[in-house]
Amino acid sequence: MKISKSGRRVSAAAAVLGISALALAACGAAPAESGKSGDAAPAKDFLACIVSDSGGFDDQSFNQSSWEGLQKAKTDLGVEVKKAESKANGDFATNLNGMVAANCDLTYSVGFLLADATKATATANPKSNFAIIDDSSIELPNVKSLTYDTAQAAYLAGYVAAAQSKTGTVATFGGMKIPTVTIFMEGFSQGVAKYNEAKGKSVKVLGWDSAKQDGTFTGDFEKQDKGKQVTQTFLDQGADIVMPVAGPVGKGAAAAVKEANAGGKDAALVWVDSDGYNSASQYKELMLTSVVKAMDTSVEDVTKQASEGKFTNEAYVGTLANGGVSIAPFHDFDSKVSDETKKEVEDLKQQIIDGKIKAEAKN
Repeated sequence: MKISKSGRRVSAAAAVLGISALALAACGAAPAESGKSGDAAPAKDFLACIVSDSGGFDDQSFNQSSWEGLQKAKTDLGVEVKKAESKANGDFATNLNGMVAANCDLTYSVGFLLADATKATATANPKSNFAIIDDSSIELPNVKSLTYDTAQAAYLAGYVAAAQSKTGTVATFGGMKIPTVTIFMEGFSQGVAKYNEAKGKSVKVLGWDSAKQDGTFTGDFEKQDKGKQVTQTFLDQGADIVMPVAGPVGKGAAAAVKEANAGGKDAALVWVDSDGYNSASQYKELMLTSVVKAMDTSVEDVTKQASEGKFTNEAYVGTLANGGVSIAPFHDFDSKVSDETKKEVEDLKQQIIDGKIKAEAKN
């Protein structure tokens, strides 16, 4: 049941106290009072909430980036925020229902894996608004999808990786075989193929077969030891640049590359979702570039619209053209990437924007 805005804080607190102990455990403590900053007009009594997938908000990837966007909305817009971290897939429905009980004005669910739970919760609560990141399958008036055409940016990263590889072998792997993972792998592979075509080279891609639309997957987004094992195998097979598409499992890949480099290898990483140089800064010296989804910006923008009473279920798709996806700066590798490669990447980016190159997933 929706309550009046004027009674938001008292009633929201009462609602949280009234839900089951299980939901309270899943959703965590009630949000602290939002701070205000700058000259931004506060969004009066607007509560924006977010539910993670099992990777958690410290995944140094898409959960973290989405949460950072909501924190920016708190600072810039004066909205209240609340988060619920899922420890396992079974927490999704409990956490989402907990946000409904807390009377959230807008609830984000982070990740393709939350689609079923989000659809069920939104269907049962038509007066509550939701936004789901990385899924576009839900067609309901109270659900907005935020998706990102990461194949476009991954294409550029694949081209750079091929150009920088000294061994002529690069690699990628995913956490699970789902569209939001394989889109990175396919785009990366297409970028390597473009480099080979343009330069008459034969750089190999381990971990993804574009023709078969299949590759190497660890099976989850949690077990870093699996990421480390897969990466060590790739390194043993000659790969010197690896792109993990696996959330926290990517940290296992980073550990493997760091250990290999300490033993004399000269390998690097391509990070995904956020700029790994900043979000996984303990491994920043390994980051050639990152395939970035501007989830923080899009989350803040959608929150702003909703707080102004302008929520719609119109889908948002991040592209190179609107800045929703990009590749990160080369940072410590900047001097190692030639001016020629940099220019070629900029030219390819414009060709993708203009529609002259189709960088897209096949699934």
